[in-house]
Amino acid sequence: MSASVEVSRLVKSYGALRAVDGVDFDVRSGEVFSFLGPNGAGKTTTVEILEGLRRRTAGDVRVLGLDPWIDLARLRTRIGVTPQDFHFFPKLTPREGIRLYARLFERKVDEDELLALVQLSDKADDRYDTLSGGQHQKMGVALALVNDPELCFLDEPTTGLDPRARRAIWEVIRRLKGEGRTVFLTTHYLEEAQQLSDRISIINLGRIVATGSPDEIIRRFGRPERLRLVGESALADRLASLGLRVTRDDGAVEVELGSKADALQILETIRASGLKWESFSTRSDTLEDVFIRLVGRMENGSLPAEPEPEGGP
Repeated sequence: MSASVEVSRLVKSYGALRAVDGVDFDVRSGEVFSFLGPNGAGKTTTVEILEGLRRRTAGDVRVLGLDPWIDLARLRTRIGVTPQDFHFFPKLTPREGIRLYARLFERKVDEDELLALVQLSDKADDRYDTLSGGQHQKMGVALALVNDPELCFLDEPTTGLDPRARRAIWEVIRRLKGEGRTVFLTTHYLEEAQQLSDRISIINLGRIVATGSPDEIIRRFGRPERLRLVGESALADRLASLGLRVTRDDGAVEVELGSKADALQILETIRASGLKWESFSTRSDTLEDVFIRLVGRMENGSLPAEPEPEGGP
């Protein structure tokens, strides 16, 4: 599969500070790729370099085969960008905004089709300053699509939105992928990244911590599946006596499961013990669980960033 974005040994320095420290990743054409990291991790700097807004210190970057700093004039006709906290002229409507952008890009655009894609048909002729926050974000996505981009950069497109509005943006992203476009997504909502992404890169302290599909990252860095029990405190000691790995968590007992058979053994042990219990459930790590653990361990110096690939860029 071809790559829409290729980043090799990317460095961005501000004096002695390396905001981005030898980053490598690629984004495959037609996928939803999420770029995740805590505040100050180097995420925004990297994205601005990809969008041609910031000059890199070292390394190689190709976006749709072009150097974004050198070839921005050619690149901007092929990419769409929705910045975080999108703002627009308050007195213009979504329809007027699309017409304005169409003139700037010298494009013929089906306004109604584009408004329908982002679910703004009923607000097409309402002024921007009367729209809700979610409608602002959807308008930003619509304007990013006026030039029929191959690659869309969506920077925190659902920040501050209510759950219903957030799900509407998710549907837009899925439609973009369905049309064969590549989506480069940044978000602080880990559930969002897990739901939408084909692949993910996590950056922290200027370096890549992990790259892969959500499931791959969870399998690699997550804890084993656990059985969670709510009941008498003596349950923990009884299960620990079996040689099982037991932890107490917020008044409950969690036991790591090496296999499904372990769950049956645990439940039979509890039944035979006569100890009282109220409920049980199984639990697996989410991407958010793994993200918090990876970032925390790296900041504590116990987890190195993923090694750079062998060979030159």
